[in-house]
Amino acid sequence: MRVQDITSSLAEASDFASTALCAQVARQQQLVLRFSDFNREQQVRLTQLAHQLDGTVQSQPNQLTMLLDQAAGRLLAQRWADYFGDQVTVQIQLTQIMKQYDIIWRAGEHRFNLTQRPLIYGIMNITPDSFYDGGQYKTMADVLNHVEAMLQAGADVIEVNGQTTRPGFTEVSPEVELDRTLPYIRAIKERFPEAVLAIDTYKYPVMQTVIKEGVSIINDVNAFTDDPRKLRLMADSRVGLLTMHSSRDREYNDLTSSMRGFFEDNLAALTGAGIDVERIALDQGIGYSQVAHGEQDYVMMRNIDEFNYLRRPMMVAISRKGYLGLLLGLKKEDRLPMTLVTEAAMMLKGGRIIRVHDVAETQQMVTLLGRIENGYWLTSDHD
Repeated sequence: MRVQDITSSLAEASDFASTALCAQVARQQQLVLRFSDFNREQQVRLTQLAHQLDGTVQSQPNQLTMLLDQAAGRLLAQRWADYFGDQVTVQIQLTQIMKQYDIIWRAGEHRFNLTQRPLIYGIMNITPDSFYDGGQYKTMADVLNHVEAMLQAGADVIEVNGQTTRPGFTEVSPEVELDRTLPYIRAIKERFPEAVLAIDTYKYPVMQTVIKEGVSIINDVNAFTDDPRKLRLMADSRVGLLTMHSSRDREYNDLTSSMRGFFEDNLAALTGAGIDVERIALDQGIGYSQVAHGEQDYVMMRNIDEFNYLRRPMMVAISRKGYLGLLLGLKKEDRLPMTLVTEAAMMLKGGRIIRVHDVAETQQMVTLLGRIENGYWLTSDHD
């Protein structure tokens, strides 16, 4: 028996049905497999498996084609030997095919596989004016205790912030930002040496300094292209990049297409500067439109799957933001339930990095949704 991944061939066809299917497969994270050189018994068993995996199957005498969710494809590769124990080569081929769909993010010495489980990215604000918890953690003990609680609750990354970029923010100098963040970065690394640290900054001098201090991820709301020194610094380092789309300084006629163009151009600029694409993650920039917490935010919550074709992890950064106050009249302290609803909707469409204030509750959500997404009931004649 043989198996081929023919997903990419869909883009070569010009008829409407093929074009629509190609777009659907990318958005919904699916793939198309074609099996050949099988006997009648194997054909029947393949068809049964496709149905159990909730796939679409077309069976012909000499080939069988199935459309599957990527999660189902991974399960098929894992369980192949239970059904076709004598077809070891096909299992190897399936495993190699599914590896091509892995979502990997490299950050410093860390390698995150976000294919099946999103990364939980805990926020540690050291600013007096952040929109939700600005000024809440005033002492070193407060910060370290909160970091410890987030790590114990399941945070994969701790992000330290010394400059808010909320709507109408007041810029501080790089020196002030470093005064706010460096003591805490050093203290966190000393007390929790295994913690993965990130920083939210758009200032080159801050980036330059914190990389030397061992920070693994830089989150830049200016997408790293506003200062050529940033590109050289990133290319010469190993840190992970979070590059954000922002439309505070522009308006669009076609938001989704314009965002596609932005990310494609930005990825080209970053990789063209010598930055490995596996080091790059994306952020749509919810809350960074010309009208804060306006209609564009809801478009971005809905259209997150339009960027799955880029095969880069997308951040979900909506924790307790102002849209919940404007739409539902919720105070900041009452926004957790609806934050989780929004995060769940975006995760199910492909969000891979969940940036949050509330780690424990997010961990529960990620665990539950992960179990649901992989909920397939496979049986065979010998079960």
